Amino acid sequence: MAKATKETKDEPLEKQLWKAADKLRKNIDAAEYKHVVMGLIFLKYISDSFEEMFTKLQAGEGEMAGADPEDNDEYKAENIFFVPPEARWSYLVAKAKLPTIGTVVDEAMDAIEKENPSLKGVLPKVFARQNLDPASLGGLIDLVGNIALGDAKSRSADVLGHVFEYFLGEFALAEGKQGGQFYTPRSIVELLVAMLEPYKGRVFDPCCGSGGMFVQSEKFVGEHQGRVNDISIYGQESNQTTWRLAKMNLAIRGIDSSQVKWNNEGSFLNDAHKDLKADFIIANPPFNVSDWSGELLRGDGRWQFGAPPAGNANFAWLQHFAYHLNPQGKAGVVLAKGALTSKTSGEGEIRKALIADGNLIDCVVNLPAKLFLNTQIPAALWFLNRARNNGHPRKNEILFIDARNLGHLINRRTKELSHEDIQQIADTYHAWSTGEGAYEDVKGFCASVPLSRAEELGYVLTPGRYVGLPDEEDDFNFAERFATLKADFEAQLLEETKLNKVIAENLAKVQA
Repeated sequence: MAKATKETKDEPLEKQLWKAADKLRKNIDAAEYKHVVMGLIFLKYISDSFEEMFTKLQAGEGEMAGADPEDNDEYKAENIFFVPPEARWSYLVAKAKLPTIGTVVDEAMDAIEKENPSLKGVLPKVFARQNLDPASLGGLIDLVGNIALGDAKSRSADVLGHVFEYFLGEFALAEGKQGGQFYTPRSIVELLVAMLEPYKGRVFDPCCGSGGMFVQSEKFVGEHQGRVNDISIYGQESNQTTWRLAKMNLAIRGIDSSQVKWNNEGSFLNDAHKDLKADFIIANPPFNVSDWSGELLRGDGRWQFGAPPAGNANFAWLQHFAYHLNPQGKAGVVLAKGALTSKTSGEGEIRKALIADGNLIDCVVNLPAKLFLNTQIPAALWFLNRARNNGHPRKNEILFIDARNLGHLINRRTKELSHEDIQQIADTYHAWSTGEGAYEDVKGFCASVPLSRAEELGYVLTPGRYVGLPDEEDDFNFAERFATLKADFEAQLLEETKLNKVIAENLAKVQA
């Protein structure tokens, strides 16, 4: 028993909180419960920030002498949300055991939105629903109340922001396929940001989900002694509930989200940033989308390299990104691996034009399987670079990285890249792209390939075709490998046969 207690004690705060919150979930779907928990974490954050400022104003020292702690303008000047008395955390805690606590929290969310126009339509009002019993909600309020209790604003934002990010990931895992629509796995986001290094300028994500790309960009700048105010973010999201999560996620981090827009038409039909030319684009668009309204956009000015097929949005996304880059701009995006080879409906011609005419493709990274929560479709990272024609030391080459053998399992179905994996890939790219590092091809992992070689292979961009096999795999024994695979398959078939037999027997018993 002592061992179990020690394990719980040694667990990180966010993991302990998640277990407790998940226990209180009972029979509520993760997709619905997510808004309850994330809404409370957000409310706790803004209340902590407000209370700290309130205490300073109440003390009235120095330049705060004579200030009114109930004056909204005092908080606006410090970029702090004003929290009215009926929405403050202490008030909610006092009401947490009442059967009407759900209504009290919904009214608190309404009151906060009225006092802070930037939060209008953002906060969830889902707390008075019948399937969320008051006792569980009161337990959640007590639980969230223990996060960063008594800490200063900066500490509170860091801890609460970390918990918010962790919970987003756990809810995405719990939701499975649906969860992947609002959340890009952390290690993929970290890899994109580490490779692009968005120190300064405009960062754009036209399918921004819950805002993870922006949070990681801001974190990257901070960790590398840059100035967070040197980057500005622009985003768009077509799912309103996901957009709300993004707005809360960014607010907890103190990131200005005024240019993160929502409309249900999406970036293709209703581009919220038509005139934006970004320094960096970081994005994970939905894979192989067929209902993107391509037939309505046949003559669109964004299709500089060819009209994308109406049945698949992959090359519409690539051209949308290219269109929004400034002359020195770079993009790192996730796409289904099929886009590297597809030749149907003119996709091969568009890929060829991106390489041969636009000279935009800088690097392609083949990702390991099982990284994504919502799909088993293999994926790759594409890096576009508008500066390739402006003195780029590798302007006539493309870097291919095959990272399929990297990563480790975090559960039976899901992998993630380690910090060392991310560093290895990013360092390889930087050494290659700057011309300053000691880059060299590594069989089975990376290869710098002239554009002429890509032309010889029909502009197919699968990294495995260029990097070859590692030296230790050159003596690959096909017969031995085939025998192993055959044995594994037969063992799996035997297990499935046994399972089918048990199911049939159980069905027969039920029917009898």
